[in-house]
Amino acid sequence: MTEVLLTEPMSETEQRVLTEWLARREAESGAAPVTVATTDAALSELTLRTDDPVLTPVRVVWMPDVSDGHRGHRLREVLSARDPLHLAAKAQRRVLQHDPGRCRVVEGDGAPLSELRGRLAERGGGSLPEFVRRQAALALERAERGLLGTQYKVSRFVVEEITDTRRFTAGVRGLAAASNRTVADVDARARADLDEMVASQSRRAIAVWDQLGRYFSRAYRLDVDTTRFEELRELNREHSLVFLPSHRSYLDPLVLRPALLANDLPLNHVMGGLNVSFWPVGPISKRSGTVFIRRTFDGDDVYKWTLREYMRFLLNKRFNLEWYIEGGRSRTGKLRPPRYGLLTYLAKAFAESEASDVYLVPVSLVYDQLYEVSAMAAEAHGGEKRKESFRWMLGYVRAQGQRRGVAHVKVGRPLSLRDALAQSDDPRRAIQRTGIEICHRINEATPITASSLALLAFLGIEDRALTVDELGFILGPLVDYITARKLPTAGDVDLTNPQVIRKALYTHVDAGVLERFDDGDERVYHLGKDQGLVAAFFRNNSIHFLVVRAIAEMVLIATVDEHFTDPLADGWAEALRIRDLLKFEFFFSRKDTFREELRSELSLIDPAWEQDLGDPEHAQHVLGAVRPYLAHRVLQPFLDAYEVVADHLVDVPVSTDFDEKQFVTDCLGLAQQRRLRQQIASSESVSSELFGTALQLARNRGLIGDDDPAVLERRRAFADEMRTLVRRVREIRAIAHTKLATMDDPEAAR
Repeated sequence: MTEVLLTEPMSETEQRVLTEWLARREAESGAAPVTVATTDAALSELTLRTDDPVLTPVRVVWMPDVSDGHRGHRLREVLSARDPLHLAAKAQRRVLQHDPGRCRVVEGDGAPLSELRGRLAERGGGSLPEFVRRQAALALERAERGLLGTQYKVSRFVVEEITDTRRFTAGVRGLAAASNRTVADVDARARADLDEMVASQSRRAIAVWDQLGRYFSRAYRLDVDTTRFEELRELNREHSLVFLPSHRSYLDPLVLRPALLANDLPLNHVMGGLNVSFWPVGPISKRSGTVFIRRTFDGDDVYKWTLREYMRFLLNKRFNLEWYIEGGRSRTGKLRPPRYGLLTYLAKAFAESEASDVYLVPVSLVYDQLYEVSAMAAEAHGGEKRKESFRWMLGYVRAQGQRRGVAHVKVGRPLSLRDALAQSDDPRRAIQRTGIEICHRINEATPITASSLALLAFLGIEDRALTVDELGFILGPLVDYITARKLPTAGDVDLTNPQVIRKALYTHVDAGVLERFDDGDERVYHLGKDQGLVAAFFRNNSIHFLVVRAIAEMVLIATVDEHFTDPLADGWAEALRIRDLLKFEFFFSRKDTFREELRSELSLIDPAWEQDLGDPEHAQHVLGAVRPYLAHRVLQPFLDAYEVVADHLVDVPVSTDFDEKQFVTDCLGLAQQRRLRQQIASSESVSSELFGTALQLARNRGLIGDDDPAVLERRRAFADEMRTLVRRVREIRAIAHTKLATMDDPEAAR
């Protein structure tokens, strides 16, 4: 069978290299190779041949200079990055003279002309010469990956691969008929949508983006837990992976990307919002894997269908995807509720794809410090969000010049999309369960850091400074608790080492979150002015591990307060009531699992907690044995904020009309007044974010948007419920403070 080598346009240097390579090939085989350039005329003539030659593409490539190391300490150097495989003509001559080993000729997998004709017929669209050119280029891309690795697995000719098919033509006709539009109009719109969203990758852009990533995130040392990467590599041999990280910062994709590449995983297609597609970052990131999609496209059936088709293409080609299941960045430091839009499109694309399965990969991203948290805290206090722009980006990048500690990356348990969707016959319910499960697995993988632990101590005692000994008194039992529960910690951090906590304190002092006072007889630390929400952001990275323990303490004090006649049944009912109250703040396990978690927490407090339930003083005894007390550090900020909302709802007229924006503004003023009067324990509770979730609960309980006069009575009951819970959490806070005040007297502290 005759072999034809397909060649692309080349420089003079590359032509010389290829000529020498062809001569060596002829000498080895004894047969003169036949070459055909991939021009329109040459390919048109080639595809008319009646014999069946094997078409093998060849290309001259230039290996990257490994001696460059990690360039990119200056923005000018970053933007000067070049395509690592395709050098400029002048650079080619220089490399060939001084480092000829960097020049290679690669061959792509060959295919008979008849096979290519058959593939095109199956697709049902496009011209054979153009199809041959694309297939040759794609075969060379695969061959080049053998030289450079999976980092440079790029998607090429995506729009053509999608549109030159019988499926695309049929879909356009169906949409046109359903919407009473012309086929030409729908076709043009679908192609325009694809052009807007498709990541038109180039190797130079990938190189530039890698350099930008190192430059933008230079403030951090990367700590990657590699425990699950072998499992991911194995799964990725047969399936697409969809990475779903927690969203803390604009830096997230730049932190996750090198973590994956360093562990031999290919470049992800990152689904991003058009709001960050501004020049110059937008064009560069689009050509290095970012898929820019509109924030909203309700009612646009063409856009929805086009997005599904693009995702289907990526799954069929086994490309990996990435997006943030929370939608936007967390303003509080804890996971936001999942957004189901892209997950729904993924499920539909998967159902129509040739993929046997897709694996969802939860990823936890945690930072010791973040520049943007102060801005998010200001927004939560009622400030305006600054719009992303080139000028905004320059300020953001400049701020990363300061050292900000460690960025921690940890992968959670992968989840089979096929198995997850099979859990329910209702697709919508299956997707919701899948989203919640992913969030559970992100939380499960999120490590406790010394940074978050240090701030936990100050957020239960905001208006008071602490000595180093007092910090030890608070954090010692907390470290024992973390050890007893075998909770994940960041890297090899030893939380029992006082130097680790001391280093975390210094980091927060340097960032202005904590302040140090040296003028008395002993150094003390305290929260900086207006730093409550900033501190809470880092504390909340780990808060999900502590919620059930905090609820257990609330159940104990309710038992003491109400003298439960059946402590087990009444206590369980109280725990479920608090769980329901906080369901929009935290991801709780199912009720049977939650019950076991609650029992485990009570057993950690007092292993004999069930022995004397009939004794009225037993609950008081168990409550006194608690170390450490966590309810006020974990739940009080939320309960205080909910109380503000509940009280203000009583004063708002019952009506079907409800101005949420004005209501939240009023709540901010009311909460600030209460804070000034010490009626709210922490400035963390003066937060539009917390008021927003409290309003979600109010809507869920039918307290908003209904003009039934009975609503007012239900609002009053809600306010009474919140006042009771706030009073109880303050009592726990008072007990904790009393023990802290008597820490040097072991008898009094008991």
